[in-house]
This record gives sequence, C-alpha cells and structure tokens, in this order.
Amino acid sequence: MMQPLPNSAEGQLAQVIRRMGAAGFESALQDWFRRLVAQDNLIILAYRDGGPPQVLFRHSDLPQVFSQLDATYLAGAYLLDPFHDLHVSRVPCGAYRLRDVAPDAFHRSRYFIEYYQQTTLLDEITFVAYPVADVSLNICLGRDAASGMAFSAREVELCQRVAPIVTALAEAHWQGLRAERGAAEDVAAQLVRAVEAAHGIRLSPRQAEVALLILRGHSTVSIGLRLGVSGQTVKVFRKQLYARCGISSQAELFAMMLPLLSA
Repeated sequence: MMQPLPNSAEGQLAQVIRRMGAAGFESALQDWFRRLVAQDNLIILAYRDGGPPQVLFRHSDLPQVFSQLDATYLAGAYLLDPFHDLHVSRVPCGAYRLRDVAPDAFHRSRYFIEYYQQTTLLDEITFVAYPVADVSLNICLGRDAASGMAFSAREVELCQRVAPIVTALAEAHWQGLRAERGAAEDVAAQLVRAVEAAHGIRLSPRQAEVALLILRGHSTVSIGLRLGVSGQTVKVFRKQLYARCGISSQAELFAMMLPLLSA
C-alpha cells in the first residue's frame, strides 16, 4: 500500500480550486498562501482606469496594517503607490516584489514616511492578473511587524513559480468584474486643474508631472531618465514648482497635493 506523502500545500490548493467561483475562495486562497510562504497579511485589490481601487478581500492580524487604507490610500494616495503604477503600465501577469518595482528614492518619499511606514509593512509581493479588459487584480502578500521579517529568496522564487497558477485561478474567479466606463484620466492633468481650483495656482503640465514623480519617490536622476532630460534640468523644474506653489520642501508638497489627489 502506498504511504501518504505530506502535501498540505497541495491539499489546500485543491480547496482553492473547489471553491473557485463560489463563496470561500478568498479564504481558501489565503490559507494556501500561508502554507507556501506564511505571509502576515493579504489584500486583494481591483485597479481600474477610473476611480479608486476596489477592495475584494483583506486580512491582517495587526489592525494598523490597514487602519488608514480607506481614509488615505483609497481616498487618493493609491495614485502614488508603485503597485498602482503596475496597473497603469499594464505589466505582464506574474509576481512582483515591491522593492524591485518601487522608485529609487521610494523609502525617502513623503508617501512612504507619512503613510506606508505607518502600516508597519516590511515587504510585499503582489500577483498581477487581468480578469477582464482594463481591470488588473493585485493579490498582495505582505510581511509586517507581526513577524518582523522580509520574504526570503526561496519564498520569492516560490511565488514566481506559482504565479501562473495564481493568475489563472484569479482570472477565472473574478471574470465577472467590470471596468469603469470612460477613458482613463491623466493624473497630471487632473492635478493641474485641482491646484488651480483650490489655490489659484496654474501649474504647467510638466510641473505637475514632476510633482507626481517627486511624490512617488523618484530621485533627480530617475526623474531625468523618465522625462528624457538632464538632472540639472530636473532641479530647475523642481525649483520652479516649489516657487510657484510657495513651498520649500517635499513635506510641504505632499501636504499640499495629497488632499487634491483625494478630491
């Protein structure tokens, strides 16, 4: 008689497959991930071109991880998040680690200092899937203060290996999602209008673009590469932006712009 092999992860994956398209799918998916990489938290977001992302599932043992999700992130700060940029860029399906896709100065950005750092998140891996046109799913596994540990190289590799399975399951389960009507709005153009309406300040499209790149955590060098200009030109743009807004620091820029993104 064949002896049973330890296959707890495979058995849990079978539960995910059984619940596909039915209640309990998200919880089964969470349990499977726990067998694989023992994440501290899980959130599933549907990003669309119009409007804030939709939260399809969230779970964390620490309340502070998602305590500002609704009031800050969904209200507008998501526009500064590296994972939202994956949606805008329409990256291929797969697993992406935050530290690999974040801007080079992300940890010095005001978004990181004033929002992200407060979540206690230490590391994140997200699976990107496209269940319908213009909708991207982010199935995001996080490590936070509960464990105090980042994902290991083996765990990252494991996520990359199972990514085709995760994305196929997600696309089948959430194939009924709908995209928002209307074309995607350029965030820089939105910011130009919002700043003028709120403060009577008329920013140029380039100044608004530089403001967003600064807030997202791009260094002078990174901004220059994105815009195809020299670092010195970027410094001129930043100086003009700060002078136009009557501010002198990134902290003041964040305080001024975040409520306008929310609006």
